[in-house]
Amino acid sequence: MAIIPLYTPPDFSRPELAGAPAVRTAPATADGVLPARFHATSNLPEYVHLGGGRWLLAREGRMDGVMVLRGDALGIIEPRLVKKDDPVVVARSSRGEEGIYVHADGFAQPAAAGEEEFAFRTRGTRETPFSRSYDTLYEILRHDRAHGSIVWVLGPAVVFDRDSRSAMAALIEAGYCHALLAGNALATHDLEAARFRTGLGQDIYTQELRPGGHCNHLDIINEVRLRGSIPTAIRELGLTDGVMAACERRQVPTVLAGSIRDDGPLPGVITDVCQAQDAMRGHARRATTVLALATQLHAIAFGNMLPGYQVGQDGTVRPVFFFVVDMSEFSVDKLANRGSLQAVPILTNVQDFMVNLRHNLC
Repeated sequence: MAIIPLYTPPDFSRPELAGAPAVRTAPATADGVLPARFHATSNLPEYVHLGGGRWLLAREGRMDGVMVLRGDALGIIEPRLVKKDDPVVVARSSRGEEGIYVHADGFAQPAAAGEEEFAFRTRGTRETPFSRSYDTLYEILRHDRAHGSIVWVLGPAVVFDRDSRSAMAALIEAGYCHALLAGNALATHDLEAARFRTGLGQDIYTQELRPGGHCNHLDIINEVRLRGSIPTAIRELGLTDGVMAACERRQVPTVLAGSIRDDGPLPGVITDVCQAQDAMRGHARRATTVLALATQLHAIAFGNMLPGYQVGQDGTVRPVFFFVVDMSEFSVDKLANRGSLQAVPILTNVQDFMVNLRHNLC
């Protein structure tokens, strides 16, 4: 069993919280238009005071959302989804003064004995050894395979190499993936590899250029569009290996979000950004562990809609783990600057990372 940090709820007997007023709401003035001084949510555990010492924890957090409170029912939604007259929570403070409390220390670990106030190497960089990060990740994935929801956010680099592509497929088959989020390119080049053994025209093992290979990804897009869907193309073309075929066999849900750069795109790629965000947000609401590999834009986008915690059916609160695997610190730095402070960097190439995981988990 992985060691999931215990959650310590706030002490609501503290004078500043015991004397807090009940939270206020104001009606939305129109669809997608918020009342003045609306409360913008974080990805941390947030409580609203209903009055009489009754504090309610928001169950589905995210940053940049708003709270809609109806009686004892509290929801966090995107501002664009607010409807006219929805009772939106209003407050611009978060320490109880207006009936809102943001609890930043619920998963804080006690300081180690003798811990120095000043120290070197306190954050992950390319000099950091990641052995402990890997061991922690193995424990978490083994736990969450049966007791959580593991979401992968993948860039196409994962399928440009034979071994990493095979490793990802093996992890899906072994039950370590409950949802896969990516763009058109990941699916296109995975299917290209299944059909032609190439990625953007290069052999996925030798990296040698194949004659005319630059057309291969367009050919597979055309083949899939001819058949109307990715599952139908997998079946009719007899594609048995790779990420998309493994997802199809295991019935793992996928969300393919389009971009302005896409060729095709493949059938099933969501080209409306709001629809894509809604589909991704559905998985963010359930995610307990997220692994984002070599995809800066997708990692940052999903990080923005990801809560820092999940509330179980029994009311147990646990952290959401977020691992970002990339060759540079940029993604994690950007996520930290945008509020995703729980993002843990593992700075390596995705091929080595995937093979490591397969050897230790499969």
